[in-house]
Amino acid sequence: MATTAVERRLLIGGEWVETGAWIDVRSPYDGTLVGRVPKAGAVETRRALDAAEAAMREPLPAHRRAAILDRVAAALGERQDEVARTICAEAGKPLKAARVEASRAVSTFTMAAVEARKLAGETVPMDATPAGEGKLALTLRLPIGIVGAISPFNFPLNLVAHKVAPALAAGCAVVLKPASQTPLSALLLAEIESEAGLPAGWLNVVCGPAAEIGDVLVEDARVKLITFTGSSGVGWALRERAARKRVSLELGNATPVIVAADADLDDAAARLAANAFSFAGQSCISVQRIYVERDAYDGFLERFLPLVESLVVGDPADEATDVGPLITRGERDRVLAWIEEARAGGAEILAGGTLEGDLLRPTVVARAPADSKLSCEEVFGPVCTVAPYDTLEEAIALCNATRFGLQAGVFTTSTATAFAAARALEFGGVTVNEAPTFRADQMPYGGVKDSGNTREGPAYAVREMTEDRLVVLHV
Repeated sequence: MATTAVERRLLIGGEWVETGAWIDVRSPYDGTLVGRVPKAGAVETRRALDAAEAAMREPLPAHRRAAILDRVAAALGERQDEVARTICAEAGKPLKAARVEASRAVSTFTMAAVEARKLAGETVPMDATPAGEGKLALTLRLPIGIVGAISPFNFPLNLVAHKVAPALAAGCAVVLKPASQTPLSALLLAEIESEAGLPAGWLNVVCGPAAEIGDVLVEDARVKLITFTGSSGVGWALRERAARKRVSLELGNATPVIVAADADLDDAAARLAANAFSFAGQSCISVQRIYVERDAYDGFLERFLPLVESLVVGDPADEATDVGPLITRGERDRVLAWIEEARAGGAEILAGGTLEGDLLRPTVVARAPADSKLSCEEVFGPVCTVAPYDTLEEAIALCNATRFGLQAGVFTTSTATAFAAARALEFGGVTVNEAPTFRADQMPYGGVKDSGNTREGPAYAVREMTEDRLVVLHV
């Protein structure tokens, strides 16, 4: 993948900053240098917090926040190809998937602008009790304070947008730490926001060691909320350390899907083949475990496996590519080891399981042992398992047999089956006749159990990033 390396600076207090040390950003596909950014640490993070604190001393009225967010959305739309190519280069995301991410970020900022305009409290029915008679009460929705945002590599633009846009809509200044593997998209977004008129200090971006930057965000009392997307182990440990702060976690999943015998098998096979392997499975809601009613199991596989085999593996910058590289070779080797562990336990590899050049082909595994990592843990790679079931109760139990609970799916033509599954599946979201990889940016998105404790989507994130202040008037 040929690309020209770019050099970006950190954004602190409205200034583009160098530190004297650098982080190289390399293509996951071929290792070429695609860019570099200054390496920050505790000193720069504290400077960023100083800038955020100073910015919040002069609050931005809602109409100005909304107008800025609208201008960001418009600029992202105008620069969509540049943004998509940046995502593709640094994350190894196939270009057509990177374009989808760039388009979704436009929606995220557009919806955040809507929330900025309608952010309001509510009246309290004081005369509902004798004690409240003669009084009027209302709540104000006020910004919680500085938001510390930590984003992962897999959606380097839109997961940043899901943290930054609601925070600005709520009136909170942000200190953002993007993933060191993929900081270029975040810094490009920061440039766009600055050009859109966001005043100095409202967004600050620091790149560097997670432990060093994270320690400052946890320990500095000025940070009132930390929003984190990443692994469950890191996320829950962060929450324990920041017990006095509000900590919003969006974590992992081992995404299950139920395919009932009455489902449209052609549609189910097509949607699941695309969504089990998009971006090499590096999504929290990538389809990982497929349970098919026994009467339909063979018919589903007859449709599903050829579609998997037809996926194009290769250079993410090629318009035809469906599946590119994992973020590092170490991650690729880990996923291969998990496949071999399942094979050693009696699993059958129905497709893939091999390399095409340096890239792992989309892999379908049958009879994966219940205690294998492919069944229990989040693979975060281009692998899914398939297994038959006999009753809906059995399928639901198999889906729920995980510590995760982000999203799940069910394919069926029966409304009764759909709602029975929706009520019984222990997940934050359930899709019906759609892959659970689906996400629209205005919807509430988040999990239960080890998958997190929050709901993203601008309308829902804004609630997390504001506080109610009660005002009581004696009248």
